[in-house]
Amino acid sequence: MSLSVGDRAPDFSLFSDEKKAFTLSEALKGGPAVVLFFPAAFTGVCTTEVNEVSNDLAAYGEGTTVVGISTDTPFTLAEFRKVHALKFNLLSDHEANVCRLYGTKYNRDFTPMKLDRIAKRSAFVIGSDGVIRYAEVLESAGDMPGLAAVKAALKSA
Repeated sequence: MSLSVGDRAPDFSLFSDEKKAFTLSEALKGGPAVVLFFPAAFTGVCTTEVNEVSNDLAAYGEGTTVVGISTDTPFTLAEFRKVHALKFNLLSDHEANVCRLYGTKYNRDFTPMKLDRIAKRSAFVIGSDGVIRYAEVLESAGDMPGLAAVKAALKSA
């Protein structure tokens, strides 16, 4: 079950592409957060999404923390960030524990290869009070989240 607007966002700690611990509750002390789950680094739609966000990062507002989460390793995410000169951190949920908490994990039957550790493309806006202001969980990995709606939701976060 995925989370909805008005729910309290589960707190989590993950390692970033810089191999540093990131804790959501700590980040929220500085303002709202945008949490973007994506299936895999170096794939077409994922690359398009993170580049679009990075290139327009200022539009998300000063004080907003933007992070991307996938089940890739921190080492893969570091290379992905470097290759694309991304301006925000990528977090490794290698065991898909945070994906499970947020209802963004594909089930085992997602692919013929039975991959069961893949994040659904999803977007959450979390206010500094820890309450979800926007939630979008996509079933198709080929779809892009509504980034305009994410930016709009930040105005009330």
